[in-house]
Amino acid sequence: MYTQLVSRLLFPLHESLKGHTSTALRDSLDQSQWLSADDIADLQLHNLRKFLKRIGQQVPWYRQLYSELGFEPDKLSSVNDLQILPLMDKSLMRSQQDLLAADDAGPLSRFNTGGSSGEPLQFWVGKARKSHDIAAKWRATKWWDVDIGDRELVVWGSPIELGKQDKIKLLRDRIFRSQLLPAFEMSETHVLEYVAKIRRYKPKMLFGYPSALALIGSYAKRHDIRLDNIGIKVVFVTSERLYDNQKNIIEEVFGCSCANGYGGRDAGFIAHQCPAGGLHISAEDLVVEIIDPEGNPLPLGEMGEVVITHMATHEYPFVRYRTGDLARLSKQSCSCGRGLPLLESLEGRTTDFLIARDGTVLHALSLIYILRDLDCVKEFKIVQETVQQIHLQLVVDDRYNAALEQQIKQGFRQRLGDVEVLIKQLTQLPREPSGKFRYVTSKLDVSWS
Repeated sequence: MYTQLVSRLLFPLHESLKGHTSTALRDSLDQSQWLSADDIADLQLHNLRKFLKRIGQQVPWYRQLYSELGFEPDKLSSVNDLQILPLMDKSLMRSQQDLLAADDAGPLSRFNTGGSSGEPLQFWVGKARKSHDIAAKWRATKWWDVDIGDRELVVWGSPIELGKQDKIKLLRDRIFRSQLLPAFEMSETHVLEYVAKIRRYKPKMLFGYPSALALIGSYAKRHDIRLDNIGIKVVFVTSERLYDNQKNIIEEVFGCSCANGYGGRDAGFIAHQCPAGGLHISAEDLVVEIIDPEGNPLPLGEMGEVVITHMATHEYPFVRYRTGDLARLSKQSCSCGRGLPLLESLEGRTTDFLIARDGTVLHALSLIYILRDLDCVKEFKIVQETVQQIHLQLVVDDRYNAALEQQIKQGFRQRLGDVEVLIKQLTQLPREPSGKFRYVTSKLDVSWS
């Protein structure tokens, strides 16, 4: 009854007061997911035309681009016609930042990417995009019999979430029964506290980084602490690639399915896994393309880079945005009956843990956030050689100076202790044969007896 009170009354009221349309959007998404694949494709094309028309009228950069190309959104015959428009990457978005905000944009919130590609990005998000992300997440959790108001524990590390734990937000989270476990400091002491909190709180859903949740699960298993008998329905993981060994330990320890969710702070919630196993794209508001290294679109079933057009970003558009991740668009349909298209063979972002001098296990994002907020840092790669030494490779512009270098070293030492920080400036970071690279690598094993 309490969950119904939150889901049907308190949460819609909260969202309405914030100017969000997430409740109506979720109701709409609950209906549209059962359309046929062809009908969803028609709906997607209709929404795409409206979105492209609006940004062509209201966004200075696209207004100029359409004029140069002679592009007319009303004449789109299929989503494939998006190929007329250029691909967008972080570098281009940074250089055109002031021209990407719509003339009719309402209040915008500044966001930063986590730097998972080693190339941070600052961008802006409006209420429409926030509403879509909320609606997409909660449509997916309902697939697993979890609704707004059910007990939820979130293992997360974003400064946005961690930096606003004021009295109002704490009260709101208490009402909605959602609580946060910081993922930055995964020391044995903290993990023990998290295990105890999970047993005490008895959440219906866990949500967070697969690496952090797998580490919690591994600790509980080694110490014979049961977490499979407290009623957890699903563990939703996102923001990193989910490896098979992580999935196995999570499902074994928590006694439920581990559902993958694919997305990012920049691209939004892109796809969610249903109980039948399909990774469903939120196609009503998203177009996903797969491209080869030269930027050419690939057919269904072929591996390539994921490119996103998010149709709820008309206030600060993401059009043909290169994510840097690798995946395939599936040729198959899901046995669950939903007409939403599927992603498969997802190669998402990877994150290692780092070990401080005192043995504290730190989420790699604790160092990434030091770098990503520095505008002069274009790319980075962190390698932990030993607990005494860490290497940092940087691609920077002419704003970088000795004072900033000392600031970075001091920030690293605040988190890792008295370590040697060796910084090397490069003009370009080396990639792996696949074209990607690990932005954080630790050569140390994280294990507890």
